[in-house]
Amino acid sequence: MFAVLALVVSAPRVLAAQGSSAVKQDRKEVRHDRRELRGDRRDIRHDTRDIRQDRRDVHQDVRNGDTTDARRDARDLRQDRRDRRRDVRDARRDRRDLRQDRRDGHQDQKKDSTP
Repeated sequence: MFAVLALVVSAPRVLAAQGSSAVKQDRKEVRHDRRELRGDRRDIRHDTRDIRQDRRDVHQDVRNGDTTDARRDARDLRQDRRDRRRDVRDARRDRRDLRQDRRDGHQDQKKDSTP
């Protein structure tokens, strides 16, 4: 009888502790997604600057008649554009993950606050 009573009394505490760890995990995931998104945005800005510089270099090389350097700079330009496209895709995925983690966190908080 005593064991059953102890189980009934402790069950809500155990469930609440599990719920709070889920909330903590969701917050941690949100912070991680924000950090990843900031990194992606920084990479996009860097790649955009590189693209502008490579365009200027290609135009300058073509004006000077230096086709070897123009090809090399055009190859760099293509690589920077590919990098930027990948970073934009990553940022889009991270924004989607961030929204989902925020939703999960709000749902977990609602579950915790329900008596």
